[in-house]
Amino acid sequence: MATRDQVILQRARRVFDIEIDALRQVRSQQGKPFCQAIALFLDCLARRRKIVVSGIGKSELIGRKISATLTSTGAPSVVLDATDALHGELGVVAEGDMILLLSNSGETEELLRVLPMLRRFDIKIISILGRLQSTLARHSDVVLHAHVRKEACPHNLAPTASTTAMLALGDALAMVVLEERGFRKEDFARFHPGGSLGQSLLLKVTDLMRARERFAIISEKSRVKEALGVMSRARSGCVAVVDARGRLAGIFTHGDFARHYAENQQIGEVPIRTVMTRRPIVIRADALAAEALHVLQTHSIDDLIVVDRHLHPLGLIDSQDLPRLKLV
Repeated sequence: MATRDQVILQRARRVFDIEIDALRQVRSQQGKPFCQAIALFLDCLARRRKIVVSGIGKSELIGRKISATLTSTGAPSVVLDATDALHGELGVVAEGDMILLLSNSGETEELLRVLPMLRRFDIKIISILGRLQSTLARHSDVVLHAHVRKEACPHNLAPTASTTAMLALGDALAMVVLEERGFRKEDFARFHPGGSLGQSLLLKVTDLMRARERFAIISEKSRVKEALGVMSRARSGCVAVVDARGRLAGIFTHGDFARHYAENQQIGEVPIRTVMTRRPIVIRADALAAEALHVLQTHSIDDLIVVDRHLHPLGLIDSQDLPRLKLV
């Protein structure tokens, strides 16, 4: 006999299974109308107009998320409250805008009431609908089919799988439009200047690196004990080793010292060039902070030397600084 915990998990998994099936179903329903919708999005944005999103109930909530995603990725969007549209809210709509309507039934009364008013504008209407044979479908320029076999609700009443499908379809629209417009991570940062995401996208490694007295650097002709002194004064976990022309020759870390000391307790007298790591991973000074984060995480390293185009070391990105800078 199944325990109560097992029953609870079985019910939760059933919800996941139903919604995953709904996503697969709606994915298979997309075809030429989706491409037509993308073309309308791009045309609207090229003319510097906006995307107006509207729905009722749970569909409105999904619409707000879609609108927010569009706006955050450089596609201006607003939400039209259909219940108040006939009492002044219709003022958000302008000639040349595009309308995105969300309705599972395609017969949502509030949307049907505002539909004749919308048609007075020179606009295009795209609808995400659960039923192709519906009033909203007949009066839309493009209809995106989002029919699901059943809701995750055990009574097949609460909008669950259908709203998940709408949300995923909205994300698909927003992300394809993003790619078609060549929207870059630097563009994304312009709309997210706050928080760790915006900082990591906007900042460059030169804004993060330790330099001058905080950057340990030494000649490859030096001995290990001299390198340790330089590291101690800079309070750094590593030292950049340079050749006679000032170019980066290698890196030596506290970890390297500990490993070599276990084998040779006279390591302090050894030339640094014989124990340093040659050709260390580096990053260019004009790189973005996001790239530095990626390099540190991908290679599982704690120290990243910043160099110019001639491989002259300029500074150090220390992973210990990142939490303080709120970048991780």
